[in-house]
Parts: sequence; C-alpha cells; structure tokens
Amino acid sequence: MSTFAVGDEDFLLDGRPVRLLSGALHYFRVHEAQWEHRLGMLRAMGLNSVETYVPWNLYAPEPGRYGDVEALGRFLDAVARAGMWAIVRPGPYICAEWENGGLPHWLTGPLGRRVRSLDPEFLAPVENWFRRLLPQVVERQIDRGGPVVLVQVENEYGSYGSDLAYLERVAGLLRECGVSVPLFTSDGPEDHMLTGGSVPGVLATANFGSGAREGFATLRRHQPSGPLMCMEFWCGWFDHWGTEHAVRGAEDAAAALREILECGASVNVYMAHGGTNFAGWAGANRAGELHDGPLRATVTSYDYDAPVDEAGRATEKFWAFREVLARYAVGALPEPPAPPARLAVPVRGTVDGWASLDAVLEVLGGEESVTPVPPTFEELGVDRGLVRHRVAVPGPRQPYPLGVTGLRDRAVVYVDGLLAGVLDTADGEDVTLAGPVPGPAVVDLWVESLGRVNYGPRLGEPKGITGGVRHERQYLHGFRSRGLRLDAFEAAAVDKVPFAPAAERSGPGLHRGTLDVTGAGDAVLRVPGATRGFVWVNGFCLGRYWTAGPQDALFVPGPVLREGVNEVWVLELEGDAGAGVTLDVLRERH
Repeated sequence: MSTFAVGDEDFLLDGRPVRLLSGALHYFRVHEAQWEHRLGMLRAMGLNSVETYVPWNLYAPEPGRYGDVEALGRFLDAVARAGMWAIVRPGPYICAEWENGGLPHWLTGPLGRRVRSLDPEFLAPVENWFRRLLPQVVERQIDRGGPVVLVQVENEYGSYGSDLAYLERVAGLLRECGVSVPLFTSDGPEDHMLTGGSVPGVLATANFGSGAREGFATLRRHQPSGPLMCMEFWCGWFDHWGTEHAVRGAEDAAAALREILECGASVNVYMAHGGTNFAGWAGANRAGELHDGPLRATVTSYDYDAPVDEAGRATEKFWAFREVLARYAVGALPEPPAPPARLAVPVRGTVDGWASLDAVLEVLGGEESVTPVPPTFEELGVDRGLVRHRVAVPGPRQPYPLGVTGLRDRAVVYVDGLLAGVLDTADGEDVTLAGPVPGPAVVDLWVESLGRVNYGPRLGEPKGITGGVRHERQYLHGFRSRGLRLDAFEAAAVDKVPFAPAAERSGPGLHRGTLDVTGAGDAVLRVPGATRGFVWVNGFCLGRYWTAGPQDALFVPGPVLREGVNEVWVLELEGDAGAGVTLDVLRERH
C-alpha cells in the first residue's frame, strides 16, 4: 500500500516528490476491448497517469435505475495493469462536450437553474448517485493498493456559479463515501473563476491551452502553496456540425506543453486520446460570448486533434509530445503497442428493408401524450432521439405562415403527409416555414434533439419545442406527441418493425441492410446520399451522421464487426439512405 498527498510544493508518493504526467482518456468513449491498447499508447507517449470523467446520465436513464456502473471499476483495473495512476472526475457535472454535461435529463428537466447548487432537490439525487458509484473508486485508491491518486470536486464550477456551500457539500460527500486520496478543483486561470470554484483546504488546479507562466501566476495569487498543475492542457479542440475542423499544430502544442513542465508543474493532456461520442451522447453549446446565440451541436467524433487519434493511431503531435515528455520519464519510454486490426478490404452494404418513421414510432415509440401545447423532450422522458408532434390546423381558413416559438433543435415539418420544410435555430428560437399552410390540415413536426448544452449559463435548458406552434399569430392547441428514444433500438424490438422491401419505398425512415465483411477490424462507415441520422452495426450505435460536416464518416471499432454478415440499421431523418452504406479502410496517416 502507498500514500499519496499534497505537499507544500509537490505531490508526495510515500513522502517522495512526484510529478503527474497525465493524459485524458474517457473510457466511455472507447470500446472496452480497446482500452488496453489506448492505455499502452499513453504510456508510450511518456505519461504515467490517466484521467477520466464519469457521466452520470450514461448510467442513470431514469431515477433509481442504474446501468453498468462497474465499467468504471473495470477501466481502473486496466489502468493498474498498465502500470499507471488514475485521476477520477466523478462530477456530478462533467462538461466534457457530453450530453447535458453528464447530468440526467430527468433531473435538469424539473429543476432547471436549481442544478449545481445547494438546493436539496438536487443534492439528494447526487448523494444517491455518489453512494452507488464511488465504491468503484474507493476500493481502487492507492492507499488500498489501487491506481487512484486524485479525485475532483465538481468540475470547472467557477465558470458557472458561486455557491461555495454547494462545493463544500460535494467535497464533504466525497469524504463521507470513503474517498481518502487528495481532492482537487479545476477552473480557468481567471480571478472570478478561481474565486467561484475553489474550496478551502482543497487543491486548486488550472485549465488552459497556452500561457502557462501567466496562468500559474494567477493561480498562485489564489493558492500561495501546493503543487502547480494544469488539469486540462488543451492540446486541440472539438468540432461542431457545420463548422471547420479544428486543428492545432504539433510544434505549437509541444512548445506549450514544454512551458508547463518548465514551470515545475504537473500536467493532464486534454485530450491525450479523445475517442468517439457513440450512441448520440455528444453535447452542444450556445454560440456567442455570453452563450446566448444559436445552438451548436457537437459532432460524433471526439478526435480532438489529440496526439492519439480517434482510431488509436500516433499522430505528429504524439511524437512531438513524446520527445518533450521523455526528458521527465524514469527510464526509457516503451515503444507504442501494435496497432489494432484494421478492415482488410472495403465493403459495399446492401439495403433490403425500409420502414417509415411513423411505422417505427408505432413499434418503438413511447406512449402518446395529449396536451394543449407541445411537451418538451424532458416531459416526454426522451434523452437522445426524436419526438413527433401532431396537431390539426382548423378550417376553413386562408393559407398562413406556420411558425414555432422556442425551437431548441431541428424540426422536419410535414403538412398532410407531404414535406413542407425544415426548421432550425440558425436564425434564433422563433422560426417560420418558408411557405404558407392552409386549413384544415394535419401538421407533423419531427424534432430531433441535437444534444443538450454541456457548458455555460444555458446548461439544463429544456429541449425540443419549448414554446408553441402558430398559424399566423394564433397558437395551435391539441397536440398528440410521441417520443422515440435511441435506446429503444434493440435487436428484439427492431425485429418487430414492419419492414417493406427497400426497392418499393424510400426516404426518411429506418433502413435495414447487411455488410459482408472479410478481414474485420477498425474501419470507417459512410451513408452516401443520406442527409442526417444514426447508424447501428450489429446493434451498436455508432452515432449521428450529417452532411453539414465537417465529419464525413463514422469510426467503427473493430470489435463491433464480425467475419461474414453484419446487420446494419440506418435511421434517416431528412433524406434517403436507400443507397446503403459503405465500410472503408482507414486512411494512412502521414
């Protein structure tokens, strides 16, 4: 057993000064069969520690029901086998460009701005969650023979609020649940953030992408002693749909890393390996300096322009970082592990079945809700997925514009079964169809959640249509609404969908097909001719695709594929996926 402590200037392992050279790797963004390889890549880059968040909402689809929480324990065991230390950031809020910042939709729906505060209706579920989760951490702490050396209190709280009593309660709850290793907070190196996010007696760390000397000087004004650490060294960045791909040069990033280490500080490279937002778990942000602009949905890839790319391969940045980190290593660095198997030859899939969205909703959808105004996603119990709102336009009346107030996502609109247009938030939350709508008519609005806000003052805002639907200036009433959750797409349920031969019909809906694979391994998948939707391979949801770019293909982990026939489902929401899918080999890195 060992001890890990915070000294006046250094971290202390059994009383001896140590420097944490850590890298962020979110185990939930990497297929479990590939954890060992990714940890080996981090070791080869020169890191001695790994940091991970834990997303509450991934494991708690509804109050009191928990999923595979033990996955965290299995990952920490893999960290121990890799000979590394672990830094755990359990939240309850994590940001991480993850859906709702990791908070469950069933909690933020009723509480709204009351989350992340001392409000007892927020703290009670947090305590229940921590008591379910934290045994995975506590029994793997370094003083019990495990790899865990640090645990975070909340996450970047100074960027959000100033309820210090809340932070102190979270720190106390961690201790009550058995966390004995040092606690820490992390915030941007700005006075108001460090003031709002620090806890007396808890180590404060800073997050930045450059300017280490200035950042640490600010941190020292708030914390005169204790180890210096950049808990998030942003070596790249993430992408939003409809924007340019973010890239940071290897030389520039390596120089910033070198500056951190020359300050005598510890570091956590964010991200060392980003992975993938499988199953529609990508979050979203609001544009504008005050986060009050249009919604910006995060893409499925979380490659982050990291030194280890989405497919686990070394980049130019990897080798540049390895050169910097080698100076601080104990002994020679190991060579990178052998790469995972890759798809041997490209495959063109075939589509043999199609079912309309309405047919899919009848089988996989939730119960119909009848309300005067359209319910939000939270009110329908939908975290990831889409909602169909159906409303009648009374008549006779003249054709008038159809508008939506409080649209938080993207809506495909049908009038009497015919496509009438697509509405989004580019021009704000109050939007109007281009053409008039007559009466009487039946209007269907298919709204997809593009991800809940994960950072800033709009955290916890409701999703979908949060206002109403207007015909001219008159609100329409009497909505029949049904949700379709992504987690409803399981093999036994999909088998009950009434598929028609694909050759007979096409368009938005669920397309079913196969891929005949020889030489299974890591690959990328494309849906040519389609517009926006989700793909499953052998029941594993790869995530969202969208022609908005910049992402043009979905990463397919090799363990998802099998030799021979593989089943594929494509849920296309705007266009036509009748052309099938293509499975392609990974492009070589240069």
